[in-house]
Amino acid sequence: MSAAALGLVAQPAGFLGSFGGAFDFILHQRDSVQGSIQVGGPSQIWDLMSTQLAISVVALALASAIALPIGLYLGHRGTGEFLAVAVGNAGRAVPELALIALMIAFVGTGSVNVTIAVMILGIPPILTNAFVGVRQVDRGAVEAARGVGMTELEIIRRVELPLAMPTVMGGIRTASVNIIATSTIGSLAGVKTLGDLILSQNVYGIEGVVAGAIMVALLALTFELVLAGVQRRLTPRGLELQRVAARASA
Repeated sequence: MSAAALGLVAQPAGFLGSFGGAFDFILHQRDSVQGSIQVGGPSQIWDLMSTQLAISVVALALASAIALPIGLYLGHRGTGEFLAVAVGNAGRAVPELALIALMIAFVGTGSVNVTIAVMILGIPPILTNAFVGVRQVDRGAVEAARGVGMTELEIIRRVELPLAMPTVMGGIRTASVNIIATSTIGSLAGVKTLGDLILSQNVYGIEGVVAGAIMVALLALTFELVLAGVQRRLTPRGLELQRVAARASA
């Protein structure tokens, strides 16, 4: 077999070896690359993941509390489209590292800095989707609600928000992925998250790096599944059946 062919065989084998080693890293402690400390194992993985989970949950809750009322109000009034679009575009354009660095300058290092930074990155998709979702609601349903004497707040809460729920939850789910992905680099601001494994190959080795990436992916997938369940629970039954029928006929 030629040297090139041997290289092609060795590369997948090396990758699979690192992947298997990553799961061993997650499940069992081992010496660090320098051999000076014990790393890996469920205890360390849980400590790093729980910190990242706490930051992500708080940041997502704060982003939702800020962006949802604004997006729903602007969508209900039919004004502020430029603001909603501008905020959405700005959220995609802001570099995560630059934002964290800016927060270090004003807030300092630590979990508060990282939470505020990732919260800011979570606001644009929630605000934009809330605005778009409400604007897509059938105006006839809104006028009918006014006709039976509902207040504007009742219309938002009982008519527009339920009908806009799939789009609104889509924004929250997008924000959750952004927040989890960005909080991974919280280690650069002095917070020990799963990013510590990814950014410190000299301590944890390649197995630690892959283990960190696996756990971040699992955390993001868990958020996605939980929020998908919440969306399904909050979406009106008739609207959900309509969406299923539309997918089936596509």
